[in-house]
Amino acid sequence: MRFETLAVHAGHRPDPATGAVTPPIHLSTTFERAPDGTFPSGYVYGRDANPNRRSLEESLAALEGGAAAAAFASGMAATSAVFQALEPGDHVIVPDDSYYITRKLLQEVFARWRLEHTAVDLTDLAAVERAVRPATRLIWVETPSNPLIRITDIAAIVALARRAGARVACDNTWATPMLTRPLELGADLVMHSTTKYLGGHSDVLSGALVTLTDDELFHRIRTVQIAGGAVAAPFDCWLLLRGIRSLPYRMQAHCQHAAAVAQFLALHPAVARVHYPGLASHRGHPIAVRQMKAFGGMLSFEVRGERAEALAVAARLELVTRATSLGGPETLIEHRASVEGAHTRAPESLLRMSVGLEHPDDVIADLAQALEGA
Repeated sequence: MRFETLAVHAGHRPDPATGAVTPPIHLSTTFERAPDGTFPSGYVYGRDANPNRRSLEESLAALEGGAAAAAFASGMAATSAVFQALEPGDHVIVPDDSYYITRKLLQEVFARWRLEHTAVDLTDLAAVERAVRPATRLIWVETPSNPLIRITDIAAIVALARRAGARVACDNTWATPMLTRPLELGADLVMHSTTKYLGGHSDVLSGALVTLTDDELFHRIRTVQIAGGAVAAPFDCWLLLRGIRSLPYRMQAHCQHAAAVAQFLALHPAVARVHYPGLASHRGHPIAVRQMKAFGGMLSFEVRGERAEALAVAARLELVTRATSLGGPETLIEHRASVEGAHTRAPESLLRMSVGLEHPDDVIADLAQALEGA
């Protein structure tokens, strides 16, 4: 089936009890045993499994082309589960511009568990190869990256990892399986903050992991999910399944609108640089053309000036909302350096945008008036 058909049907089936086309929300935390002590429904306790969560995991596995999926309470819970499934003394390579909470997690939590990591520019394959150690077990890819929108060659990283005996996990939140298919490029795991484009409405917090093979590593991840209890709630799973059904058409609009905004910004005299892989001037454009079906709804740009000038542009916006997150129907903007704090890698002049579903001309008009005083 085509992706659009999978988005509508994977994990969905009429309710066998009522025939309802839209599935019910199963809020029960516990399930009845049969007289002989068995569980004929296959469900025991809400932390172990839930009908809504099982449907969502089936949908996610189908969308990414994986063998299985695990749904979590947030994207960072999913990320944590991958690191928890490794062993003390293992070594992880991560992008030097990865999501700042991923770096914080490794530095402040997993370092105490003796999980070591090295941050490098994953677009520099020679640098990645130099970072490999005998204990390297995982290379964590984030493409496009946050907030500099770097594009990593997933297939090349996979080839390097295979030579080192390591696995590859890819944060595919920004691209979604609609645009990039990391498992088809050889990655072992895909992570999503499903809060973002998969949910699509800025109203659900959740995350997920999809595995290429249902192997020992994924069994350990599943143990972390169930025993640790950071599972996606039934209503959240229901909301995600609802959001996924419109994902293909929402992503088409996000991509088209972001491309129009990026082209406008690239020509504006008050803008020093635009980070968007759909622009031919972007360093990662050739790789993006090869491994992405479209270029996404995220961009960042640097105004001429420093922190004060960037904040002033954001303050003058009237339609665009100043807020963290991405992937919802509304266009959002934020000054990333002030969000990330003292250890940020984001330039002080940089603003990150999640381009939404409004008419792009209206978003561009708002940007134009905000940039007039820059």
